[in-house]
Amino acid sequence: MEGKKELKLNSKCVHAGIDEYEFGPVVPPIYQTSTFKFASTEQGAALFKGEAKGYIYTRLSNPTIEAMENAVADLEEGYKALGCSSGMSAITTALMALINAGDHVICSKAVYGPTTNLIKDILGRFNIDHTFVDTTKIENVKAAITDKTKVVYIETPANPTLDITDIEETANLAHENGALLVVDNTFLSPALQQPLKLGADVVLHSMTKFLNGHADVVAGVLVAKNEELYLKLKGTLKQLGGVIDPFNAFLVHRGIKTLGLRMEKHCANAQKIAEFLERHPKVAWVSYPGLESHPQHEVAKKQQYGYGGMISFELKGGLEAGKTVMDSVKLCTLAVSLGGVETLIQHPASMTHLSMGKELREAAGITDGLVRLSVGIEDADDLIADLSQALEKI
Repeated sequence: MEGKKELKLNSKCVHAGIDEYEFGPVVPPIYQTSTFKFASTEQGAALFKGEAKGYIYTRLSNPTIEAMENAVADLEEGYKALGCSSGMSAITTALMALINAGDHVICSKAVYGPTTNLIKDILGRFNIDHTFVDTTKIENVKAAITDKTKVVYIETPANPTLDITDIEETANLAHENGALLVVDNTFLSPALQQPLKLGADVVLHSMTKFLNGHADVVAGVLVAKNEELYLKLKGTLKQLGGVIDPFNAFLVHRGIKTLGLRMEKHCANAQKIAEFLERHPKVAWVSYPGLESHPQHEVAKKQQYGYGGMISFELKGGLEAGKTVMDSVKLCTLAVSLGGVETLIQHPASMTHLSMGKELREAAGITDGLVRLSVGIEDADDLIADLSQALEKI
């Protein structure tokens, strides 16, 4: 794999994680097995001691899963990766591995709703303190840091506001204060952003989204910048048990082969649709990092390789107008999740971010009228025509 690290994006996507296998398959086979046979008691003992290379039990490692993990680690230019059963499994594992009772976590105020609940309601029960701040302004992070802060956790772009946090600036501040930076890179994928190269310590994804790209898998992944962090994450994941299964790992690895091509189309479509929405007389505002009107447009230009496939917007008629549009689309699909080849539209305040509660949502800038659009790879003109006819129904 070392020689493949110099390949360009699409070549990496096709070849990353693929090693030599017996009989020479072009595609890594699915090792759909829970356990592996030992050649002898000596070999079994050596495997458990870590003195021999091989496989024991799929919760611990599996060649199909390992191939996918190697692909993601290669794309993120990290040390190693760990496949998880969901994005939330990845987030839970990262936080459980890196913090202890009495520690403090700083988190972006605009993040995936269940991430907020995990930090506030579940970790809070174990004497882990937290502060939610607007991480787009470094002075807010600086003000929130204490000598007990061990993790700064950010989503950039944020879900669903598309706020952009300066990764390098935040990493430097975290490290100066003895904390680690964990970045949720789900909205962009390693095709468009590589947080580890900007100073992050751990990067994670819901692979359900862009990495897999076909709305047929639930999975997550963690990528560590070094061996020490990897071993911490690995030890926690194997004990918690939230590992990915071989078949889903196979599907994600297959999806990764077209990641570069898909992201190029997602970005082109989203830019065109964002510009259409910004010009539309019934639209109050649009949040898309590729628009010059986006407050962190310059930060996005600096740290991203593209602006992504996610758009948030609000209509002048507020929530009721948004409902009309969401109930009137024909090509766009009314559904949660994101990052697939199909365009999805949804209402965060009543769907993905409902569990946050109104107070936290409003503090995060998630208004009741905000509509989130995950732009797919259909023809942009067809998507614009669909949105246009839906807007006419207001």
